[in-house]
Amino acid sequence: MHRETEKARINRRTLFRLSVAGAGTAVFAGAAWDAALAASAQPGTSPYGPLGAADVNGVALPSGFTSRIVARSGQAVSGTSYLWHGAPDGGACFPRDGGGWVYVSNSELPVIGGASALRFDANGTIVSAGSILSFSNANCAGGPTPWGTWLSCEEIWLGRVFETFPQGGTSAVSRPAMGRFKHEAAACDPVRKVVYLTEDETDGCFYRFRPTTWGDLSSGTLEVLTATTGATGPVGWARVPTPAGLLQATRNQVSAAAHFNGGEGCWYANDICYFTTKGDNRVWAYNASAQSLSIVYDAAQAGANPPLTGVDNITGSRAGDLFVAEDGGNMEINIITPDGIVAPLLRVDGHSGSEITGPAFTPAGDRLYFSSQRGTTNSSTAGITFEVTGPFRV
Repeated sequence: MHRETEKARINRRTLFRLSVAGAGTAVFAGAAWDAALAASAQPGTSPYGPLGAADVNGVALPSGFTSRIVARSGQAVSGTSYLWHGAPDGGACFPRDGGGWVYVSNSELPVIGGASALRFDANGTIVSAGSILSFSNANCAGGPTPWGTWLSCEEIWLGRVFETFPQGGTSAVSRPAMGRFKHEAAACDPVRKVVYLTEDETDGCFYRFRPTTWGDLSSGTLEVLTATTGATGPVGWARVPTPAGLLQATRNQVSAAAHFNGGEGCWYANDICYFTTKGDNRVWAYNASAQSLSIVYDAAQAGANPPLTGVDNITGSRAGDLFVAEDGGNMEINIITPDGIVAPLLRVDGHSGSEITGPAFTPAGDRLYFSSQRGTTNSSTAGITFEVTGPFRV
């Protein structure tokens, strides 16, 4: 009997909506970003204006923006019986079958980790919630794929990448060909048909995975970024001999590999893969077309009181802005504009022992989701997931 492939089972309507959403991001990298990449972003005035006083949810926002809490760790999601997971981390949004959207979120809890999904109708009402991955280990960040799946990454020694299905109804699948290391985030490049991967080690590497067949992550080649001229400039790629990494860590298998201090978030748009390194508070840009590396933001170059520290998860908007969440710092999400301005977009007050995780825009770009991983009590069981609505630039 004929058996459909995993890829063929993905709903075609979802693929269509993803292609439309992807087309909307085509303006992300343009002449302004080309100029911005020539120098580190500097503090300036946000296009949204200054932050006001914290609202009833403890979120300080610019004028015209509002927040709501959509989930709390250990509590049933509104309108459902599903208990939201602890330690919410990386996340992404997807168009939902039947209209609306889905927000997925990892759990960085050890041993029981996994990932969950919140499903919204077109009006923003939660219609269902549930698990899309169970009993993995310390799932930190990840990334969406163009075919509508979520790559959930384990941040442990010999960590795995799981491909999960936000719409539900399909079991998650481990993708060992993508390497076994302390994974952080992933970003897909549909032009070159590769997936970029970051590694959260003090001497971690920046990788790309070349699937044998685009859309099928079961096999392929893992490569590591190489450099001979220092932190920026021309770079290359070399194959990782043993992606399983059991006898020798993947980051140590290629002598020419470039090393980065604590790889974190990862975001691709228009030939550029942006990624963050928390150890030195930098946002990097790998230009895939030119095969060169530059620094978008460096806290050490942003004055005596840099607005963005503890750089972590990163996402982008259809208008071309980057949004970087802080792990620590003063618990902000900062915007980095294409003309090189960095400024706070929001701040969560009273969460000093936590970190901001999982920033992601809806397909329409008018709502932003994120979490405070440990809430106000600095406990992994006290995470809070927020939604922000407002006049985002699209």
